[in-house]
Amino acid sequence: MTFSLNSPAFGDGGRIPQKYTADGENLSPPLQWSDPPEGTKSFVLIVEDPDAPSGIFRHWGLYNIMGERTLLPEGVGHGAKTKTEKLGKGVNDFGEPRYNGPAPPKGRGTHHYHFKLAALDVEALSRAPKMPIGDIWRAAEKHMLGQAELMGAYSR
Repeated sequence: MTFSLNSPAFGDGGRIPQKYTADGENLSPPLQWSDPPEGTKSFVLIVEDPDAPSGIFRHWGLYNIMGERTLLPEGVGHGAKTKTEKLGKGVNDFGEPRYNGPAPPKGRGTHHYHFKLAALDVEALSRAPKMPIGDIWRAAEKHMLGQAELMGAYSR
């Protein structure tokens, strides 16, 4: 099998439900993955919108996700019931260390949100509690064993 990322909330290429956007409850969607590469010790997750008027816009980043984990519940960082306190939280392009859901400009068409999960050969990418998402991904590339991606779409 191949390393894969999916969500019970939407299919690859499907519309992201409003609940997970800035127009709804702004909760992170539930995510699950399977078949990470052998030797995986941790994961990094980022969400990017390449359709933003200013170029790639980063909405969310998490790092130091334990290697034995295979899912993130809905609403990580918003009262999720699983232990997430050891997660590194990336500072998104809104300037916040949390999930900010899709919020494309009205009338600008459909935007495509890429949820990228990297399997890493290190237990911790950094001990810093907050890093800019772009820095997280650049650091992850040096330790990447594999990558899985899920794309969701949203428009206003």
